Amino acid sequence: MTQTVITGSGLYTPPNSATNEELVAAFNKHVDLYNQKHAAEIEAGDLEALQYSSEAFIEKASGIKSRYFVDASGILDPERMIPNANEGTWVEDKTKMSQMIMAIEASEKAMEEAGLQPEDIDLIVFSSTIMQQHVPSMAITLQSILGTKGFAYDTQMACSSATFGLAQAESFIKSGMAKRALVVTAEYLSPLMNYKDRDSHFIFGDVGVATIVEREDLMKGNKGFRMVSSRLHTELSENITAYWSFVSRLTPEKIDDSYLYFKQEGRKVFKELLPMVIGLIGDHLEENDLAASDLKRMWLHQANINMNLFAAKKLLGRDPSFEEAPTVLEEYGNTGGAGCIIAFDKYHDDFKAGEKGILCSFGAGYSIGSVVVEYIKK
Repeated sequence: MTQTVITGSGLYTPPNSATNEELVAAFNKHVDLYNQKHAAEIEAGDLEALQYSSEAFIEKASGIKSRYFVDASGILDPERMIPNANEGTWVEDKTKMSQMIMAIEASEKAMEEAGLQPEDIDLIVFSSTIMQQHVPSMAITLQSILGTKGFAYDTQMACSSATFGLAQAESFIKSGMAKRALVVTAEYLSPLMNYKDRDSHFIFGDVGVATIVEREDLMKGNKGFRMVSSRLHTELSENITAYWSFVSRLTPEKIDDSYLYFKQEGRKVFKELLPMVIGLIGDHLEENDLAASDLKRMWLHQANINMNLFAAKKLLGRDPSFEEAPTVLEEYGNTGGAGCIIAFDKYHDDFKAGEKGILCSFGAGYSIGSVVVEYIKK
C-alpha cells in the first residue's frame, strides 16, 4: 500500500506586527473620533456610543498578545482602520502580490527541509481561507513562479484549509495521480477584519505556511511524519461568516459596510463546534487503536487559548502541558487555516521514531480536519 509522508514544512512571518497595546490605542482613538462626530445623535438616543477596548479584555478572551500583518499602518490609523491594499502593483509581476509573497517564501522553506527542487513537485494544493486572485488560480500562478510540474489548483476551507489540503494531497498521491505535493496555506486575513468592531478587531493575523507530502518510497531525506490516517467533516453553520470578498468593499461607499466583514457568534461557536471537534478526534483515534495519551503532541487549530485548552483537557482527561498542546497565539494570533501548521513547524524537531501526533484544525463551515501522523526515520 502506498504510504505518504510529510517531509518538510515552511513558515513565512510578515515583517509588520501589532501588539494588543497598539491595536487598542488605535481602536480607542477611533471610538473617541466616532463619539465626537456623532455626539448629537448619541445624546438624542438615536445612536449608541462606542465603547473602549482593552488589552486585558483581549487577552482574557483569546490569549492573543500580538499578531503579524502584511500592512499595519492602515490598521493602526484611527481614521482608516483597514489595511492599505497594494492592489494594482502586482498586475505585471505576480511575485509582488501580498498573498503570493507569503506562499513563495513558505514553499521554498518547505522544499528545502524536504531536500526537494521545484521540478520534483507534481502537485500544488493552494488551500487558504481567502484568495487574493481568482483567475488564473493562485495555485497555477505559484506553479509558474516556482517551476513545479504536473497540476495545481485552489481550494478554500476557512480555518480547516491546511488539514483539508493535506488530506487531498494524500488522496492524490495514494491514487497515483501525483508523487509529491506542495500544500500551501497563505492566510491574508487582515483585509477581512472589521477593525472598528470591539469584539473582533484583535483576532486575526497574516502568515504563510507550506508542507511537502510525498510517497514514502520516494522521499529523498531519511525522516518525516507518516500520514497514518486522515478524517474530514463539515456541517453547515452561519455562526462564522464573511459573505463577500474584501475586494467588494474597496470602494469608499462600501468601506464601512459591516455586512461585508468577518463576523462570528463566539459563544455559539464554542458551545456547538468544540463538542464536534472532541468527538471527531476521539473517534479518529479510536479507529486507529489510539488514545489521546498515546500522542506525544497535538498541534491544534490556534483559534483562542480557551478553545485549545478546553479541547486538549477533554481529550486527555487532565490539563495539558505546553509540550503536549503547544500554542502560538501570543505571537501570531489567530491565523485561520495556518495555525496548526505554525505549531507543527515550530514544535516537531524533538520527535523520536514511532512517536505519534495529531494535526487538527476546525472553524467556519463548520469544518474539521484531523490528520494522525507517526514520526519515521530511515
